[in-house]
Amino acid sequence: MSVAREEILGRVRAALAGDPAGEVAVARGYRTSSDLSGAALVDRFAERAEAYKATVRRVDAAGATEAIRRLQGRFVVPSDLAESWLPADFVRDDGGLDHRELDAVAGVVTGCALAIAETGTIVLDAGAEQGRRAITLLPDFHVCIVPADRIVASVPEAIRALRGSLPRPLTFMSGPSATSDIELNRVEGVHGPRRLEILIVGTA
Repeated sequence: MSVAREEILGRVRAALAGDPAGEVAVARGYRTSSDLSGAALVDRFAERAEAYKATVRRVDAAGATEAIRRLQGRFVVPSDLAESWLPADFVRDDGGLDHRELDAVAGVVTGCALAIAETGTIVLDAGAEQGRRAITLLPDFHVCIVPADRIVASVPEAIRALRGSLPRPLTFMSGPSATSDIELNRVEGVHGPRRLEILIVGTA
């Protein structure tokens, strides 16, 4: 051990000499559930998602199909997304599209694992109707179908529900991809789509 390291550790030990041994108990008084349910849950999710600059539409199944079929341009979709949602010219991703091809499409349409009302967040776990992670990160426009019965109230509830998804990678999206520099200038599209449209289908 180097002299410098020993000196630093010695100072740390001296500073902690008067402290009691053992772990310090951490208060865990945060909420792990919510009283929100039904329409109030959907309302909260829509409100929070819009606050993060997502476009939110509430539709029935027919309305979702109509909204998707009105999209302009070449969109990529997961290989297992329901045929009834889609126009004939959409491209199903079977893993063969490379990054350059994904970057060139107009956008992507996917489902989701679940959504979180309190934070306006969509969660993807690369499961059914979501496709591989790359198709939701490279296109500039993401249209996400969120069934109302997949909206949970809080982050702790979401984590409990997602335990079966592990160890797959999880993507949490609160609005379009955005970051800001040291002067707090917002820049969108750095780590993912610049536009996010959410279609909430049905009622909870």
